[in-house]
Amino acid sequence: MAFQAIGLAATSHKGYVARLFCRRQEESGRKAALTSWIARHQALWARTLAPVRPFDAPRGRATDWDASWPLSRELTSVRRGRRLVIAQLGDWGLQDLAETAELLVSELVTNALCHTRGPLRLNLQVRDSRLRCEVEDTDPTGPVRRVVDADAESGRGIDLLDLLAEAWGSTSTATGKTMWFQLPANASSPEESPASD
Repeated sequence: MAFQAIGLAATSHKGYVARLFCRRQEESGRKAALTSWIARHQALWARTLAPVRPFDAPRGRATDWDASWPLSRELTSVRRGRRLVIAQLGDWGLQDLAETAELLVSELVTNALCHTRGPLRLNLQVRDSRLRCEVEDTDPTGPVRRVVDADAESGRGIDLLDLLAEAWGSTSTATGKTMWFQLPANASSPEESPASD
């Protein structure tokens, strides 16, 4: 009788362990599925909400025809943006666009410094015989065309874009907006060394 009771206890103990093991496996499977679902959705939202390059990331090159730099919120960033554009266009063999691109980039960076807050980023790229210059910021408000007097010293940025750029615009992003302009470019192959900061 005692042996029978011990056998029953062992059997019930084995059954309990087996049930506990199965329950733990089910729970870990549910946790793994939940973790997998969360990871998938975090990755999806990260791609949707995060900028292509963080504003404060160092200079980036997605391809030989892409360049990107963070800009600090200082007036010296206007001069730095001009120097970076001239140097990069020289590397790309697009010196003939340097004067126009320098002026327009100067306008975009100045406007971003005057009318937005937060970090800035300057991007250049060449695609389909077009040079595209962008200034990213964290303010979603688009540009506003102002009527200015003939002797006014500012307020003509949009008029300059209309006059000199092939196309220009403002694109909303998850982190603010991107002001951009486009110029026709007949690019040769870029040199090996990128433009230095």
